[in-house]
Amino acid sequence: MNGFDLFYGHAHTSEKPKDKLLGGLLSPGFNEASCLSRYGSILYRKLSPHKPSPYLISKLRNYESLHKQCGTNTESYNATLNHLHRPRHDISDNDTCKYVVLLFVGHSGVGNRMLSLVSSFLFAVLTNRLLLIDQGDDVAALLCEPFPDTTWALPLDFPLRNQFESFDSNHPHCYGNMMKNKTVELSMDDSSPPPFVFLNLVHDYNEHDKRFFCDRDQSIMKEVPWLLIRSNQYFIPSLFLMPLFEKELSKLFPEKETVFHHLGRYLVHPSNQVWGLITRYYETYLAESDERIGIQIRDFSSTGLPFQSSKELPFTYMMDRILDCSAQENLLPRVITNAQNSVLNATRNKKTKSVLVTSLSSWYFEKLRNMYRDNPAITGESITVFQPSHEESQQSNNAQHDMKTLAEIYLLSLMDEFITSPWSTFGYVAQGLGGLRPWILSNPLREMDSDSPCRWATSMEPCFHYPPSYGCGAKTGIDTGARVQYVRLCEDISWGIKLF
Repeated sequence: MNGFDLFYGHAHTSEKPKDKLLGGLLSPGFNEASCLSRYGSILYRKLSPHKPSPYLISKLRNYESLHKQCGTNTESYNATLNHLHRPRHDISDNDTCKYVVLLFVGHSGVGNRMLSLVSSFLFAVLTNRLLLIDQGDDVAALLCEPFPDTTWALPLDFPLRNQFESFDSNHPHCYGNMMKNKTVELSMDDSSPPPFVFLNLVHDYNEHDKRFFCDRDQSIMKEVPWLLIRSNQYFIPSLFLMPLFEKELSKLFPEKETVFHHLGRYLVHPSNQVWGLITRYYETYLAESDERIGIQIRDFSSTGLPFQSSKELPFTYMMDRILDCSAQENLLPRVITNAQNSVLNATRNKKTKSVLVTSLSSWYFEKLRNMYRDNPAITGESITVFQPSHEESQQSNNAQHDMKTLAEIYLLSLMDEFITSPWSTFGYVAQGLGGLRPWILSNPLREMDSDSPCRWATSMEPCFHYPPSYGCGAKTGIDTGARVQYVRLCEDISWGIKLF
């Protein structure tokens, strides 16, 4: 009764958008029908109180001009492409276009891909490079093109494509490996850089790969025409810790916790097919409610937790914290389970709340739905519970699964309040797009005895799960919070860092 697959109608609303360009964040130069979500999101989401800085808007317009000038099939692109076939001494400094090519991690989910996409784009902007994306993960089925009159898709005939699968920390062109083995003599004064360098920024990267976050190493990479990044992380917080980028980032984002909020809304526009899933579901189940509560539940039953021996325990653990958190923070009411006491509910509260549950499992949805269906809320409110899908397991590189996932992420971003699981990149993207500071459920890995079922996030920014733990040129650990005041440890993972 409540799945995506039931709906084939068209979204409708009589309201007119007040600010379809999101405060100047978006360019007006698009055909609206080609991507309904780009200018249509304002019809479904509250106006954000966070305005992009004039400097960010100017920088985005400049980037769009650069993308037209250096995009695929342009003379500049073809000239830079030739670098891949030339010996090092034949590379000309007169060719000005340089590129970042993003390679997604094949087994990563949609949340991780969106985080690495936003991170790689910001890095491209900071280094005056063009972002191109490997389309092997069928990104076109998920997202619209974000830049006017050009494409971010890496051409299928890109010369290095047959090497992509072999790119790892041990690849001869991996920057960390090159520095470790000194196989290529690079210096800040080197006028003949290699034609391309691979940057391994996947969560299990090594200490040599992490030199990416050092100023001196960035200066070395500056002249390399092609930087190929593989990442499944939100590595932006560590960019803020680099003196090289600190001043520019402060101008771009005076409000430090709005980085993903602005760049996510600039880049992440669901395709028309995904947008249809979002709008039809929203209007059918959520639009008429007075308040909408989102709950994102990560499945911890297969993560090697200490209570692995009882598969039901993770479900019960998380459910208890969902109920306690929602009651403690006045998000959802308790219910009256004793029919004799139902007289307490005689004065009916006319307020309606819709609860959107997203989880691979249907267990939580069924428990919540049955609880509010079979028992009156102590406040008298009408509570309805919905779940768009329950895939039971994550399905990597499955286009239909990924489309449903992105639709659910976006639906969560349209909620008024949000409860999320720890470590959830799915939740990070939703809270960032929606400008929501979520309530984070206590972490079952390290808070089994915690008295608090949840805590309110310090910001809406995603967490960088695996940042470098040492200073550039130093062998000892560093206190990232002592470096700049707007970076601190994450609430849901003790070694991660986030902006606030």
